[in-house]
Amino acid sequence: MNFNSKNPFLNSKRFSSNAEPRTEVHHAQIIDYNQDMTVSGTINKTAILFLILCGAAMVTWWMTFNGINPMLPTIGGAIVGFILVLVSSFKPQLSPYLAPGYALFEGLFIGGISAIFELKFPGIVINAVGATLVTFLVCLGLYKFKIVKVTEQFKSVVVAATLAIATYYLISWVVSMFSSWTPVHYGNSMMSIGISVFVIIIAALNLFLDFDLIEKGAREKMPKFMEWYGAMGLMITLVWLYIEFLRLLTKISSRD
Repeated sequence: MNFNSKNPFLNSKRFSSNAEPRTEVHHAQIIDYNQDMTVSGTINKTAILFLILCGAAMVTWWMTFNGINPMLPTIGGAIVGFILVLVSSFKPQLSPYLAPGYALFEGLFIGGISAIFELKFPGIVINAVGATLVTFLVCLGLYKFKIVKVTEQFKSVVVAATLAIATYYLISWVVSMFSSWTPVHYGNSMMSIGISVFVIIIAALNLFLDFDLIEKGAREKMPKFMEWYGAMGLMITLVWLYIEFLRLLTKISSRD
């Protein structure tokens, strides 16, 4: 039974469908392995996307702290970023163009939402960034040194939990729009904080699935554009993790 990552495009089927079958060639033919996906290439692409995201985030951050309403680029960035993710999930060959666009627009969203939280709770952003970075490095180390192994059972648990969270969030959002019911993950109650901690754990576990699928893509010699595809998927998980840390720290801070 094959389970996939939470990311809509970082999945085994998508990686497998983009694998170019290797055929037997004459010894005189030169094979250019530089056209294959590599782990180092994906890391480089991830760094580029991260820099683009940070640069874009500085724009809406600056707007907020200079008295300019950042809501239009913040909301617009979230919507356009989501659309680019959907397009890339169906057209991974366009990832070299869509991934930088995603980082740009998602950066506008991240910068705006971060500035809004920072105005209310000074210092919260740097703590959320630090927590996200530490979590990423810890997960990377655990995966690299094989302390955590991505087995089929591991995948099944993480994917099931991720789908449950997504379903709960969607249902809660829809119901709250048409009723006076307040979802339990709202507010700063201990129950709400506990849910945030659980979601953060699941988001962190998704990093292991992303690492495994990127490594698998490189091992199976996927096309070069899949480096952008994999980098984009990793960025999506990191953005999710950061937002959840921001929400958790906001809940804790509001209890003081």
